[in-house]
Amino acid sequence: MNIPMVDLQGQYRKLKTEIDSEIQKVLDSSTYINGPAVNEFAADLAKYLGVKHVIPCANGTDALQVAMMALDLKPGDEVITTTFTFIATAEVIALLGLTPVLVDVLEDTMNIDPAALRKAITPKTKAIVPVHLFGQCANMDEIMAIAEEHNLYVIEDNAQAIGANYTFKNGTVKKAGTIGHIGCTSFFPSKNLGAYGDGGAIFTNDDKMAEQMRVVVNHGMKVRYYHDYVGINSRLDSIQAAILKVKLPHLDDFAKARNYAANYYNTAFASCEKIITPITADFTDHVFHQYTLVLNQVDREGLQKHLSDKGISNAVYYPVPLHQQKAYRDERYQDGAFPVAEKLAANVMSLPIHTELTDEQLKFITDAVLEFVNK
Repeated sequence: MNIPMVDLQGQYRKLKTEIDSEIQKVLDSSTYINGPAVNEFAADLAKYLGVKHVIPCANGTDALQVAMMALDLKPGDEVITTTFTFIATAEVIALLGLTPVLVDVLEDTMNIDPAALRKAITPKTKAIVPVHLFGQCANMDEIMAIAEEHNLYVIEDNAQAIGANYTFKNGTVKKAGTIGHIGCTSFFPSKNLGAYGDGGAIFTNDDKMAEQMRVVVNHGMKVRYYHDYVGINSRLDSIQAAILKVKLPHLDDFAKARNYAANYYNTAFASCEKIITPITADFTDHVFHQYTLVLNQVDREGLQKHLSDKGISNAVYYPVPLHQQKAYRDERYQDGAFPVAEKLAANVMSLPIHTELTDEQLKFITDAVLEFVNK
């Protein structure tokens, strides 16, 4: 078998008629930038998320940057985030001349540790960027309480958990990305809601922030050729919006298919002490953007080669925490500073998870993993 991490071709074939039709509408209208499809998709996504404003943009990294620009953060202001995440989370902090402050994660969910977050706050702290890693929410009850106590902004990095539900202690349920002051997501093709190119979006319920972000993404102008602010050029093109508009009504079904695969994996690996399967915190559901194992005294490189030789894709998200990346080395953070993240980086491995996996493929994958681990 040849089993990819994400089967974009298989998913396209199921939605081909709808997608081709919507793309053709854009071609017929020739409204490639800020066309009707962009506004329609933004409205549909706002309704799905239960949020007042959705501002489409060019990619998930831009979404984070625009959010920080709209908050008028100044060089030297500190922004706290996790060290165990994709580089984009910290990249935009550094690009804006802000100071990234990194903290460790929880070993069970791999999401930001609220206790570590609280300890990292200083008088210079202005914002928190929790990452909803691999498809489930960080502990937003605690994070929002800390933010309110210290008068901090919260920008949710929701690139991997769009569609996930968060249940507060009082029973209120909200979608991931709609809890903090601003939420950001990516529509990179492999995401749960993926375009066929780059794309992203920003969410907020704050009218003033929404207005400011709409200006920032459009070269800092409200009126054409009159630039009131320093902005950037970050737009979701109409063809990508048309594709996403078709996919959005299927997003919850995509999550169900991913959960089916995750449950299959969990059951198959349940009795193997050398494999720690993902847990889902009791305050969130999981949309499994990635299915990530923690290996216990297993030769990870050997297992990866074993799987690759059988045609089974696999990956390590992420092999190097941010504080150990060459570009982000900082005298504040020596090796060993974040033991949980460093342990995870040395032992995690992700298996294929997508909407098109069959039982036959899942059995082939799990049999192959267990064959190596139990030898």
